[in-house]
Amino acid sequence: MIFLASAKSALKPKPHPFSDKRLRTLQRLTFDYFLKETDLRNGLVPDSTRQGSPCSITATGFALAAYAVGVEHGFISRSAAVKRTLTTLRFFINSRQGQEPDATGYKGFYYHFLDLKTGRRTWDSELSTIDSTFLIAGALTAAEYFKRDTKGEREIRTLANALYARADWQWAQNAKDTVTHGWRPESGFIKYRWQGYNEALILYLLGLASPTHPLPAKSYQAWTETYQWREHYGYEFLDASPLFIHQLSHMWIDFRGIQDEYMRNRGIDYFENSRRATYVQQQYAIRNPRRFKGYGEYIWGLTASDGPGPATKKIDGKLHRFYDYQARGVPHGPDDGTLAPWAVVGSLPFAPEIVLPSIQYFDETFPEMTSTYGFKCSFNPTFSSTGGEGWISKGYYGLDQGPIVLMIENYRSGFLWRLMRTCPHIIKGLRRAGFSGGWLGDESGGTD
Repeated sequence: MIFLASAKSALKPKPHPFSDKRLRTLQRLTFDYFLKETDLRNGLVPDSTRQGSPCSITATGFALAAYAVGVEHGFISRSAAVKRTLTTLRFFINSRQGQEPDATGYKGFYYHFLDLKTGRRTWDSELSTIDSTFLIAGALTAAEYFKRDTKGEREIRTLANALYARADWQWAQNAKDTVTHGWRPESGFIKYRWQGYNEALILYLLGLASPTHPLPAKSYQAWTETYQWREHYGYEFLDASPLFIHQLSHMWIDFRGIQDEYMRNRGIDYFENSRRATYVQQQYAIRNPRRFKGYGEYIWGLTASDGPGPATKKIDGKLHRFYDYQARGVPHGPDDGTLAPWAVVGSLPFAPEIVLPSIQYFDETFPEMTSTYGFKCSFNPTFSSTGGEGWISKGYYGLDQGPIVLMIENYRSGFLWRLMRTCPHIIKGLRRAGFSGGWLGDESGGTD
């Protein structure tokens, strides 16, 4: 167990930073989600620990990346990680690709949710371009890490690159410059596109670098033209409300000191942008404009997370609406008093000076928020069905577990960042998007 103090114990007004030893413990407990919840028959990872949960292809991609971290720290043996990785990659490369409603994927992309046993589409989910991106990013991580000249590791590299090459990014544009969110066999392309700053940064970079169906450079420019630069609480930055947007692409790519044209014109990089977004989250919690319980200097973090709703309750004479799973954000919401500790941990590389004390405070104040796999998804001190101390998520989610494992590692050692600096596809994508400077050097691309 990580937590040592009782929820009713005296609170420390200024907690000391979370120790490195406890960070390692949190990382190990969180990694166990992938170690113990993965279906060993096909390598698929459940979306959550809730009974009957389907596979999330994002969580599966996170697992592929996390295995490399696990091997480095002895959480899993190299041979076991190779076996799991091969099982996963073989499943996807051999899975049914077609327009049938129960296929696994189409045009090299995959359905957001798959039946955990059969690997076929479930929940009428969409063929998701962003979730497929995270799956591919995990596969490419495995290809970079497992570089030994053995039969198994050679096959990992072959399968990972084949998986990447199969994705038809040009098809996913649906005849326009930006990329669509996805496609459904019943109705065709989803009307929404990846526009405005969001988690699709890595999507565009991998799409630009595709060896078979690359996005044109103008696709990236069309995306950045939809950005919104704003100021909140004295911080100017590229605005996006949920904190995960400022974290997920950074799990793989070290954006420190490298800039595209947009960021060169603003005089910062995407890493600094995420640092500012992290501070905005803390400042929002300090101001707490909606007057929810618990918010403050050390308790913050609005992102995609489980919630106590859907419900409407009158609290202290005011009617509040509560959501279930929702992408919460600041400063304009949605905000129903639900906070996610994983959102705080995911910002560890950007702002350790505020993240580490916040984790420590959270650790001491809410011991009931940890169990088998470290921090639970989310909690809401305001919501209470029986007049108790609030609501706590009952499950763990793969979307939460991956960033905790990978961002703790990037903070402690920079291992994932260094590893992916050697990935030719990442380098090519960055150059075609116009990035230069820092570890990438001065040469930039950006041509079709």
